[in-house]
Amino acid sequence: MADSRDYLREGAGWLFYIAALMGIALLLPRTVFDPESKDFLLLLGAVGIWRYSMGAIHYLRGMVFLYLVFPWYRRKVSRLGAGADPSQVFLMVTSFRIDAMTTAQVYRSVIEEAIGCGYPTTVVCSIVELADELLIKTLWESCNPPAHVKLDFVRIPGTGKRDGLAHGFRAISRHMPDSSAVVAVVDGDTVLTPGLVRRCVPWFKLFPNVGGLTTNEFCEVRGSYLMSQWHKLRFAQRHINMCSMALGKRVLTMTGRMSVFRAQVVTHPGFIQDVESDYLEHWRLGRFRFLTGDDKSSWYSLMRLGYDTFYVPDAVINTVEHPPEKSFFKASRKLMFRWYGNNLRQNSRALHLGANRLGWFTSLVLFDQRVTMWASLLGPSVAIIASLKYSMAYLLVYVLWVGVTRLLLSLLLLASKHPVGPAYPLILYYNQLVGAVVKIYVFFRLDRQSWTRQNTRLDRGLARYQRWFNTWSSRAMTFSAASVYGAFLMWIV
Repeated sequence: MADSRDYLREGAGWLFYIAALMGIALLLPRTVFDPESKDFLLLLGAVGIWRYSMGAIHYLRGMVFLYLVFPWYRRKVSRLGAGADPSQVFLMVTSFRIDAMTTAQVYRSVIEEAIGCGYPTTVVCSIVELADELLIKTLWESCNPPAHVKLDFVRIPGTGKRDGLAHGFRAISRHMPDSSAVVAVVDGDTVLTPGLVRRCVPWFKLFPNVGGLTTNEFCEVRGSYLMSQWHKLRFAQRHINMCSMALGKRVLTMTGRMSVFRAQVVTHPGFIQDVESDYLEHWRLGRFRFLTGDDKSSWYSLMRLGYDTFYVPDAVINTVEHPPEKSFFKASRKLMFRWYGNNLRQNSRALHLGANRLGWFTSLVLFDQRVTMWASLLGPSVAIIASLKYSMAYLLVYVLWVGVTRLLLSLLLLASKHPVGPAYPLILYYNQLVGAVVKIYVFFRLDRQSWTRQNTRLDRGLARYQRWFNTWSSRAMTFSAASVYGAFLMWIV
């Protein structure tokens, strides 16, 4: 019954969206749809050539990997048989301030996967609270694991996920794993699907230089319908982008929710140091540690150490998403602030590794991360200025253009095999506008960081003058950049 209501709601949503587009089209003069007219609708898309070109390249690369290259790789992996088995598997879970129901769901899936994979496996629990330890022991006893599956606790202070990961990696080092052992790093709100480990571990045998890989994600959102659609859209886009980057073995993040590494990587002192105490030396803001973004630090460390990264689209995890706020707008902005900050903090130093290490396409993608935040605002800004100066028809044309293109982009996501809902076109445009503004804001304030689950912020212990300088220089640079951009827009119009 619930499924039929969902189908009716989504069907009604799609019909309403298409009807709204048709209504806007009826308000416009016919010359807008005449290819020989100077007002032809598609001319408006000229301002987005760069953005649409990068999107098309990512999409085509993703489809080639997902439907051609990866199936070929998978056949090669299946022929390896037992020769690709690891000597030992470590499933390391980090959890802090997650509700008991989610914690029980996560650890039960991890313990069952440790038993089901058939390899000698150690479940490493990096935890803070005694209540979590008692809950895990109860689950462990109820599952009655065989002798080759072991449990190891690492108790840490609640000083952040980076410390939890570092303590867990050092605990794994004490087991002295050999070169064929692997470590899966699992977040405390990630539920593993049966057979996940067996789908992931053979790739390290097939690709000797792959140091880490990550997996496909679906989500269960403990929030509103709009928040649920927002997360699901993000995971569908993530899936295609990951496939695109996996084509060159340059996946740009070792997702904190679930990634698998060679044991020799996570026990490397340099890697542990990068994850635990990563920092950035900024020309204006000085030196500051990374509070969040351990997944970006682990990726950067792999690149620096000379490893490749990979993505396994048929290895699936389910994450339990807890929005940081009840309001969709507040929650989405908070999450964007954290995610985009992590991206931009890694961006400049990753580019300094050079195209010889990263590859030309990866370098281009990293450069595009800087350009997109400004290019995303170009279309709406020009449309608004032109409508104020000449005619409101320009704004209507732009709205129609956005509506049609976002509808097509949403339908293209069907190829990802992730669900596609009627709110996707609007959310895509919301992400474009709000995401661009958040990126620009964060770009000039890279030292500002905070967790969404834990109310902790980075305290650098700066002198009063330095705090004042950082604050006002960030404001001045934001204002200057926005002024130059505004002048450029006026010149275009």
